Amino acid sequence: MRRLPALISAATLAATALVTAPAAEAAAEAVAATDTRALPAPVACNGCWRPALNTSWQWQLSSLPTKPYPNVQMFDIDGFAAKDGAIVKSLKADKAGRGVVCYISAGTFEDWRPDASQFPGEVLGKPLEDWPGERWLDIRKYTGKLGQIMKARLDMCKAAGFDAVEPDNVDGYSNDSGFPLKAADQLAYNTWFANEAHRRGLSVALKNDIEQIPALLPYFDFAVNEECWEHSECTTAQNDDYGYDQFVKAGKAVFNVEYNLATSAFCAKSNAQNFNSLKKKYELDAYRVPCRGA
Repeated sequence: MRRLPALISAATLAATALVTAPAAEAAAEAVAATDTRALPAPVACNGCWRPALNTSWQWQLSSLPTKPYPNVQMFDIDGFAAKDGAIVKSLKADKAGRGVVCYISAGTFEDWRPDASQFPGEVLGKPLEDWPGERWLDIRKYTGKLGQIMKARLDMCKAAGFDAVEPDNVDGYSNDSGFPLKAADQLAYNTWFANEAHRRGLSVALKNDIEQIPALLPYFDFAVNEECWEHSECTTAQNDDYGYDQFVKAGKAVFNVEYNLATSAFCAKSNAQNFNSLKKKYELDAYRVPCRGA
């Protein structure tokens, strides 16, 4: 889910000697986004499947893949649509070593999901613009019923035979959620979620939330991004202190999708960064144009 791009970096704010009260508050928030002092230790995921830096893939959420499947090394599909495990088993049988990633929303309520009635009203925030039936969640409540729901979703992914999980909408603090979410709240929730995935033997992708990459990198095994080239925010050189090149430097794969740019506008740059990039439609159907390989 797209979030508003950062307008100014923490380094720039810190270097400003005279700032207004709102600017000072923004600077504190930016610093908090990389403050790891209160975070739990990362849970190891020994033996977990992890994608190689150069991994061909398909991201298909509006429908399940059908045969003949694209000859790619990783599929990222909707977890609820695949919860019986049949498509996961089929995808793995079709290509040895193929990884299958379970897409779920970890930061929003979706009224069409089978567990929608379990969400307490107190955790439901503002509707997402342009996404009917979807509302932001109060992620601060993860120690209660919300956390139980997310654990059950992770159990569903594990039972279906998935290798990894892609939790979406883990950047509510930078959106108009209806709750006073802080950067520290997001870090606490995202690290908790990653650790819970690892406890189940599932590797986990960081979806967007680019500003918090430096703090979250030790917890996440790979990254999924939407439109960082369109918004000029893919690399540390573009952002001053955060970027997906940090994932690559750590030996962790980056999967990027662009919707509006022509492949000529981003593929060469992605390949140079060793990102796995696709041109996709907003519908996230079977259409795909890879920047390299299959």
